[in-house]
Amino acid sequence: MPGSHPIALTIAGSDSGGGAGIQADLKTFSALGVYGASVITAITAQNTRTVAAVEPVSAAMVTAQIDAVFGDLEVRAVKIGMVGGADVITAVADRLAALLADNPVPVVLDPVMVAKSGDALLAEEAVSALREQLLPLATVLTPNLPEAARLLDQNPATTPEEMLRQGEALQALGAMNVLIKGGHGSGDRCTDLLVGPDPLTLTAPRQATRNTHGTGCSLSSAIAAGLAQGLTVPDAVTRAHGWLQGAIARADGLCVGLGHGPVHHFYKMWEEN
Repeated sequence: MPGSHPIALTIAGSDSGGGAGIQADLKTFSALGVYGASVITAITAQNTRTVAAVEPVSAAMVTAQIDAVFGDLEVRAVKIGMVGGADVITAVADRLAALLADNPVPVVLDPVMVAKSGDALLAEEAVSALREQLLPLATVLTPNLPEAARLLDQNPATTPEEMLRQGEALQALGAMNVLIKGGHGSGDRCTDLLVGPDPLTLTAPRQATRNTHGTGCSLSSAIAAGLAQGLTVPDAVTRAHGWLQGAIARADGLCVGLGHGPVHHFYKMWEEN
């Protein structure tokens, strides 16, 4: 008999350092009370300072993982992160489109292109495939300012008005909702802008820490967890935003690695103990 805890699936790359990618997604799901399943699209040799190597998983193996999960588990939300090459993007898009046609579930797409270290994680030729094939499947698209600009072949937004216009342009490409994340902006406050049927503006003080590895992965997974639990998009985004601010605020207490350390996914549980 199916369990009572909702299940979310992450389709993403593996981060050997544990701070981002599949590892961050599964930690986020667990921290928020959701069971996590995974489809690995690439293996990275990565730590808090650099991505030393990336080895893609074959499109056939990615498809097989998706089929295995959906063939047995009652998936209630899907998060897509690092997807690698165009062949894998096509495989993920085609298989999800077929599966979700009969049983629609929300999809959160985090268009991962560059690691916190600055290393490229998505080849140039794959950007158009992501834009044309995966973006229309997204219930929520979660680009940061550089990612939104790259998807649109524009300069990064520098004002709330430009963020809104870029969000609307990405929505016009097929995404139901677009959460433009303002962490790469300037000023003492960060602003995230949700563009969609129920628009939302979320702001928070810019926190003085270098330990922000995995913030994008974790935020998108937190949104997917909320959607798997039946929250509306605005409620899922609002809860995820607040949870991530706490995870960033406690990140320095982890002291993981010598570079950009990870956020503290389990800050609520570990502090209670």
